Amino acid sequence: MSNIKAPLRILFAGTPEFSLPPLQGLLEGGHEIVAVLTQPERPAGRGKKLQASPVKKLALSNQLNVLQPETLRSADWHAELARLQADLMIVVAYGLMIPAELLNMPYLGCWNIHASLLPRWRGAAPIHRAIEAGDERTGVCIMKMEATLDTGPVYHCLSTAIEPADTAGMLHDRLAGLGAQALRDCLDMVVKGSLPSPVVQDDGAAVYARKLSKAEAELDWKQPAEVLQRQVRAFNPWPVAWCELAGQRLRIWQAEVAENRPGLQPGQLWVDGSEMLIGTAEKVLRVVEIQRAGGKRMAVKEFLQAQQIKGV
Repeated sequence: MSNIKAPLRILFAGTPEFSLPPLQGLLEGGHEIVAVLTQPERPAGRGKKLQASPVKKLALSNQLNVLQPETLRSADWHAELARLQADLMIVVAYGLMIPAELLNMPYLGCWNIHASLLPRWRGAAPIHRAIEAGDERTGVCIMKMEATLDTGPVYHCLSTAIEPADTAGMLHDRLAGLGAQALRDCLDMVVKGSLPSPVVQDDGAAVYARKLSKAEAELDWKQPAEVLQRQVRAFNPWPVAWCELAGQRLRIWQAEVAENRPGLQPGQLWVDGSEMLIGTAEKVLRVVEIQRAGGKRMAVKEFLQAQQIKGV
């Protein structure tokens, strides 16, 4: 790719917290952000009040042009985006489908920052599924978008280890920062004329990261403790792993794998003044942080001091 004059004219599309580090990086990188696309206000919180997206708040605080279409399928919006004459469109967890006719409208096309090492974990929940599956590493990729989901060729990847204590929330924040760095790397290469041709993904190695649901967050004690502990980490901060124990519905925010306790069967509970163990198919799960319905998150020792719970 030949040298392209800086600053680039960039159209940015993003909505949640994950999109903020890349947008902040663009603001600091000196490129011209011609507009920011973000989803319209949605009901949020207990009061279900309409709230602006994190991206909208950051964009407005920096006097950027904010656009909030309900859909990008209309001819009017196609014309509006064409008038912006963007060199490049960058998409980070935007949440709306981008029609094929918009993908090649900018001179440099449309890039997506995806939170996995493609082709592993295409789809909606790559961070959570990587932890749940026990992957040792994950990362972010800068991908040239195609009409099909997460199938486009990849320009650049950065990777990170998944640490034994990483929750989805912790890994989310680390990958958001890596996404900003990977984007800076690619933009620098564009300006220098050194951006390589993107590498086509191996579809045969693709793994799909299906969307999370509340139903799958119930812990099945017939599974090994290692599997359950990964689920606890993968579902923190949402939808949060849960179970029915001692007649209560409890949310488990943090847990560890412990050695077997003799005679403790899957689903059986053992407690003393400061420790809570639950039997599984292999080894036991030691609960570290817990929450009862209507209560607050607390350490197990504090929880057991406040609750009368009997084990075997």
